[in-house]
Amino acid sequence: MLTETQPAAVLAVDLDEVKGFLRLDDATDDALLASFVRSATELAEAFTGQILLRRDFTDTLNSAGVWTRLAATPVTAITGIDAAEGPLPGGGYETDIDAAGDGWVRIIGGPSRRVAVRFSAGMAGDWNHIPETLRLGIMRLATHIYPHRDAADAGPPPAAVAALWRPWRRVRL
Repeated sequence: MLTETQPAAVLAVDLDEVKGFLRLDDATDDALLASFVRSATELAEAFTGQILLRRDFTDTLNSAGVWTRLAATPVTAITGIDAAEGPLPGGGYETDIDAAGDGWVRIIGGPSRRVAVRFSAGMAGDWNHIPETLRLGIMRLATHIYPHRDAADAGPPPAAVAALWRPWRRVRL
């Protein structure tokens, strides 16, 4: 079970960019636009299968002495592993982050047990380092939602959004 222990401190797309795209000058709808950007970012992460902005997570998994992949990617650091009785000693586990950014954990020795793995994952530390096609897709989706927020006939999101995100998509089998 994956839980986010530290939410993203910044938006994936700068609010001024979104306002410029919509040709808005005042701050009346800033909170609303920020919520649309957060929603579009969540959808981008779900579509691509990758975390965009770096943040901290805990993944609870059952360990049986085999390598187990963490639920979020790309992993930037594995910071610790806790069992019910407390932190595992350094020699009680092995970790690896492969070239694709997948994090792997294996508990060494002892019976199968439930552990909580603390780690950081994300493509970038701030919005300016997220790949431009992902940012543009988030902005396009957020700006599509804004004028249609109360409309029953809003229609589907622009096809360009999926086209911009598709090259970044990682599908797990």
